[in-house]
Amino acid sequence: MDFAIFGLTLLGIALFHHRALLVALLGLGAEIILHIALASPMYGAGALEIVEHFGEEWVILVNLLLLLLGFAALASQFEKSHLPQQIPFYLPDGWKGGVVLLAFVFILSAILDNIASAIIGGVAARHVFRGGVTIAYLAAIVSAANAGGAGSVIGDTTTTMIWISGIGALEVAPAFIGSIGAFAIFAPLASISQEARSPLVRDRSTHSRIDWTRVFIVLFALSMLVATNVTVNNVFPGLEDALPALGLGLWAALLVTAPLRAPDWNVLRESTKGALFLVSLVALASLMPVESLPEPSVLSTLGLGFLSAVFDNIPLTALALNQGGYDWALLAYAVGFGGSMAWFGSSAGVALVNLFPQGRSLFSWLREGWFVPVAYVVGFFAMWVVI
Repeated sequence: MDFAIFGLTLLGIALFHHRALLVALLGLGAEIILHIALASPMYGAGALEIVEHFGEEWVILVNLLLLLLGFAALASQFEKSHLPQQIPFYLPDGWKGGVVLLAFVFILSAILDNIASAIIGGVAARHVFRGGVTIAYLAAIVSAANAGGAGSVIGDTTTTMIWISGIGALEVAPAFIGSIGAFAIFAPLASISQEARSPLVRDRSTHSRIDWTRVFIVLFALSMLVATNVTVNNVFPGLEDALPALGLGLWAALLVTAPLRAPDWNVLRESTKGALFLVSLVALASLMPVESLPEPSVLSTLGLGFLSAVFDNIPLTALALNQGGYDWALLAYAVGFGGSMAWFGSSAGVALVNLFPQGRSLFSWLREGWFVPVAYVVGFFAMWVVI
């Protein structure tokens, strides 16, 4: 019954993507009611189990909410700095310009959070492709952000989880082999599609003065995020389980710099819907009765990547860490990049479609971004062969 509710929720999101938040909330509500009703003949005991469950999950959920909203405000600062308007003048002509922009997102994600990288890439793409950003290219931006973070222990929540569990950064780094293999597939295909429908434009009339104060604010906030991540994991291990440290660090940077240049707080209205949607979906996934994963193998790890497109990769990673025996680089690539196959499969995807609502159609995402699962499989087996 639990998986039936989860499956119907995902189907509802696919069919009624304009009401994705409502569908996710209804699914979460139905699952909570089911738990309360079936957990015990005493409804109070079932409600207590729900309270205890979310008492353990609240840090992850609040952290995700704070990061999604914080990056939406940061995207406003980045766009108002006028720096994105200058990007087209530094890109190669034709579809190669799209590839270079995706490479920038990939590299940025290796040193920052993949949500930030996807949003910065999306804002830049909006100014590079004046005729509109295609869903195929949106899927590629999300893929580049997730691929770049897959091999970096500070680039993705899942790799950070693997790192703080005692697995060294060098054990995760080979995931970059798969990421680069996947990038070689999806980046040219998405860029060629984008160039055919909405080519790169260099408009000298939009050449405006860069607001370096806002650029500083963006760099300061991103630096604060990296510093918080490294400090918490190395100096205060265990704090990440008690407080949403990353989200609080990002918001501290935004509020401290607001007197210099205030972001457009109005962007939070639409972003709140997207953030609540992903939080609801993650909360629903956390209630699924998944107590173990299949025995670790190449094929089961490959399958986890496809599963992460519809099932939150944070609990999947936690289960894998408890079970042990995985090739951690393969797992990091699978659960990190696999979420790119659906717009709601990763926090980077949800954050990006807050800027581009047309990306909320799952069918359009799958149809135009068909190369993402192909790239995932190619990258996975390229990595497996090399390792």
